[in-house]
Amino acid sequence: MAFDIEMIEKVYANLASKVDKARELVGRPLTLSEKILYSHLWEGTPSQAFSRGKDYVDFAPDRVACQDATAQMALLQFMHANKKTVAVPTTVHCDHLILAKDGAKKDLALANTQSKEVFDFLASVSNKYGIGFWKPGSGIIHQIVLENYAFPGGMMIGTDSHTVNAGGLGMLAIGVGGADAVDVMSGMSWELKFPKLIGVKLTGKLSGWTAPKDVILKVADILTVKGGTGAIVEYFGEGAISMSCTGKGTICNMGAEIGATTSTFGYDDSMRRYLAATGRQDIVNAADKVADYLTGDAEVYANPEAYFDQVIEINLSELEPHINGPFTPDRGTPVSKMKEEAAANGWPIKVEWGLIGSCTNSSYEDMSRAASIVRQAIEHGITPKAEFGINPGSEQIRYTIERDGIIADFEKLGTKVFTNACGPCIGQWDREGANKEEKNTIVHSFNRNFSKRADGNPNTHAFVTSPEMVAALALSGRLDFNPLTDALINDNGEEVMLKTPYGDELPKKGFDVEDAGFEAPAEDGSNVQVVVSPTSDRLQLLAPFEPWDGKNITGAKLLIKAFGKCTTDHISMAGPWLRYRGHLDNISNNMLIGAVNAFGQATNKVKNQLTGGFDTVPATARAYKAAGVPTIVVGDHNYGEGSSREHAAMEPRFLGVKAVLVKSFARIHETNLKKQGMLGLTFANEADYDKIQEDDTFNLVDLTYFTPGNPLAIELVHADGSRETILANHTYNQGQIDWFKAGSALNLIAAGLA
Repeated sequence: MAFDIEMIEKVYANLASKVDKARELVGRPLTLSEKILYSHLWEGTPSQAFSRGKDYVDFAPDRVACQDATAQMALLQFMHANKKTVAVPTTVHCDHLILAKDGAKKDLALANTQSKEVFDFLASVSNKYGIGFWKPGSGIIHQIVLENYAFPGGMMIGTDSHTVNAGGLGMLAIGVGGADAVDVMSGMSWELKFPKLIGVKLTGKLSGWTAPKDVILKVADILTVKGGTGAIVEYFGEGAISMSCTGKGTICNMGAEIGATTSTFGYDDSMRRYLAATGRQDIVNAADKVADYLTGDAEVYANPEAYFDQVIEINLSELEPHINGPFTPDRGTPVSKMKEEAAANGWPIKVEWGLIGSCTNSSYEDMSRAASIVRQAIEHGITPKAEFGINPGSEQIRYTIERDGIIADFEKLGTKVFTNACGPCIGQWDREGANKEEKNTIVHSFNRNFSKRADGNPNTHAFVTSPEMVAALALSGRLDFNPLTDALINDNGEEVMLKTPYGDELPKKGFDVEDAGFEAPAEDGSNVQVVVSPTSDRLQLLAPFEPWDGKNITGAKLLIKAFGKCTTDHISMAGPWLRYRGHLDNISNNMLIGAVNAFGQATNKVKNQLTGGFDTVPATARAYKAAGVPTIVVGDHNYGEGSSREHAAMEPRFLGVKAVLVKSFARIHETNLKKQGMLGLTFANEADYDKIQEDDTFNLVDLTYFTPGNPLAIELVHADGSRETILANHTYNQGQIDWFKAGSALNLIAAGLA
């Protein structure tokens, strides 16, 4: 039986009446996305139609999921909410704090020793507040959610940007910061600007070397890393129906890389098969009764231009395998063009590592398709020219592929089988030699390939592709190898053409597992004690942020003017810093150390206007804070792209930054700034970014009149004494302004005022 089946049946029981009312109010057929949105309104039955990209709307998500790195701060905040238990089904998954180095057994044992304090904290908080706990080694949050919790037509939020993976099972699953999760866990509504809608019509059918991964790599190439911002991407058409459920999950997963709010597919037979295979026939039985409400109306898909804000059409029969990168997931190169692209750009041709797994591509089908290439190498005596590593998505996946001989096939080629965890995908990889910072190339089936992302080496050129292409490129050891046209040379000097990959969508013998790694919470957790040592360097109880004093912010100094791409990885790095995710003071020592300073083009080196000298960003921020001087951060386009980590907002807040002024924001980061009581502002005139000078002082001269829809005036005082005023736009509604005034959204919750 499925987890929380009563909740799911309740969602379905009210679905038809809510959608029918929404269709009446909107006055036209509805997309799947709209059906889920309108059926999850906080008010219950819809009473008005909403404007896309304009109206802020309160929603009632069905569940919450948290991974261990973000769960620490989310649960530390939840402890301040004065609640006895979570209001909606919630889970915590330990998948981020496990370093990949020697292999699953040794790496997991080391993690359980080094991070015992954190895992014990998460387990005890989960036990106390009615939260399901998935222990270290159980698997990657998004694969476990797909296997156990996702259901068609549902809405969930998660403290990880790749929560969107659950769209593969027809959900609207949305990545948020921990403060948003705390709202929902506390029994409050969750606010979102009603999204715009992008429709992707898939015609034809995948075949040969082309995989679901290539669909999203193509979409990313079309829309870029910010083209989906503020929108839900809804896939439909014969091509969508023909794909596996986990393939759909892969596509939705990487929707985070185009900035999309989330992505989804309509309920179909692939979902029925997957639900049944993962022991959830009861969901199929319930969903089938309302199947017409779990996909877009027929009129929508027949004439999509009339119902979506943008429509993209991709013929899967003509789609080529793609290799995206380096340094950004939206730079797409068809495999047939890689030879000339690599040569033209001077990319290192030799492939050093091939990595398969992460939440994006770690399903049974992914592993079996990659294994079909590996078996050909074994059969024909081909020695891989690159090193191999895999991360199974869950213990259920690992156990099943071990039973079916897939792991053994990989190991025959010397593959390192890492823990069922994120590993290299999030920088949790102790890669030998990475500290030398040599220029090199790796290929992986992950979702992100920002500079330093996997191994900390800024000169590692990481390319994103499908698991089967990773296998082929690792065997050849060349980035420009095209398995559709090129032969490999085996150990006897013979040419071998690889046959097209093949993998079972689902295991023929069914899934199997001995211990999935789940721990149910106590029925009554009131007597469970949560202990945080005051001397811990891993965990730190939170103190509330100070409320706004009601005055204009004056005399603020420029902390840094970030140049170009500034993701949450640049603002709050992962990798070795993950160990401090539960300790705000310690983790703040990584604030903006990866951002490029527009003045001097260096990282982690900024001017301290109090001394005239230069220091690291965190040290300079602490100096200003100690002196009682507020600071401002200035940034470029799509500031805060990437992970949902709210540390990228909490660290500046903690170190005295009052406002972040940029050309444009990534959605989650802008919300995180608002939740923490900060000002997230955008240049009314983007060219004003160029007016910001290294020694500038900022005066927010009309903050006392902070109201929805009205820009704020900022006076720039330059070092020569000259002054000029620029305008900054904002998207705050009155409720969000109240967060700012209170010092944070959590302050309102704790006071019982939210």
